[in-house]
Amino acid sequence: MIKRMKRKYWVLVITFIFVLFFDQFTKHLVLQKIPLHHTQKVIEGFFNLTHVRNTGGAFGILGGERGGIGSLLFITTSLIAVSIILFLFYRLKEHERIHAFSLSLILGGAIGNLVDRIRYQEVVDFLDFHLFRYHWPAFNVADSAITIGIALMVFELLIHDRRRSTKQQAPNLK
Repeated sequence: MIKRMKRKYWVLVITFIFVLFFDQFTKHLVLQKIPLHHTQKVIEGFFNLTHVRNTGGAFGILGGERGGIGSLLFITTSLIAVSIILFLFYRLKEHERIHAFSLSLILGGAIGNLVDRIRYQEVVDFLDFHLFRYHWPAFNVADSAITIGIALMVFELLIHDRRRSTKQQAPNLK
């Protein structure tokens, strides 16, 4: 008999599949509709769709040539990160829903970018925000999922620490 799947694993599967599908679908559209290094203005002076490629890590750190040792390094690092995320997820308690959701977002984003690194030896980026002379490096849906997942996790950890310190400071009324 198949044991009923725990809620945290449903969160993982649904979130992961959604993020991976949406990431790969949007990248597919960019590859089909916007030539490399071209821009389509969406909101004048604020947001463009710009097809660029990232051979490096976050913000193009350690970027360079496609393929070679750099690609192997980022693929290996991504596989290690995915393994760590899955290990942390396995160790979560059933009631740790926000942690489950945040790790699921991070996993979906990590695998979305890993798929690109394996297929193209680089990551497809296209979300391009700027305000006046300030310009944020282009990114993608996978990067957004990773960022949101990390922010949720940090927020939850800060709230959890605050709750724990409040409980410790409360007088014991027995």
